[in-house]
Amino acid sequence: MDRSAGPKRIRLSTTPSREDLARLRIGDVVHLDGLIYTAREGVYMRACEQGDALPMDLPHESAANFHCSPAATVEADGSFTMGAVTATASFRFSKWIGEWFRLSGAKLIIGKGGMTSADYREHFVPNGAIYLTTVGYGTGALLGRGIKGVKALHWREDLGLAQAMWVLEAENMGPFIVESDLEGNSLFERENERISQNLARVYEGTKPAVLRRFGETDDRSDELIG
Repeated sequence: MDRSAGPKRIRLSTTPSREDLARLRIGDVVHLDGLIYTAREGVYMRACEQGDALPMDLPHESAANFHCSPAATVEADGSFTMGAVTATASFRFSKWIGEWFRLSGAKLIIGKGGMTSADYREHFVPNGAIYLTTVGYGTGALLGRGIKGVKALHWREDLGLAQAMWVLEAENMGPFIVESDLEGNSLFERENERISQNLARVYEGTKPAVLRRFGETDDRSDELIG
């Protein structure tokens, strides 16, 4: 496929077909339409470890799981005002993701920072799923503009607002970037490899430092990344 024109910008349903997902390439920019639900460690523990029945008809109602905490206010009449959604790092949920795919049939995992290549190979690819990552920091309010309402809120009493399972009505919600595709390719892994290949040039001609702070080095093999 010719990628000379750069990443595509795509409107995608939250119940996508296999064909819809097959058209996506890492780096493409996606906006979502339909129902999105939030599920993170609290929901995963209830469903995957305790065996509680899911309160939604998944993936029929939604195949899009967002790792996030909505910034919402509960009004006196029981309705919700939602100003923003803050994505959380998805790597923390690796231990549950395989079982979650089995239970939920999710096709879109949305969050911050991606997951490991092993997760993509072992869990995403066999289940026909992809990962969408948020774009940098400070985009919670921008994403919030794409939320048109709250359809339901499950398990609030047990898990609290941050961990509860929110069901959000999305319209043109984004931007998200395709971090992994149906073949398990990773945007972050690809770009990190490109950076690593050129990193030696950064150190060319440098002299050893007389005084160094912790982690400071002129030898790329001694780099400390936190």
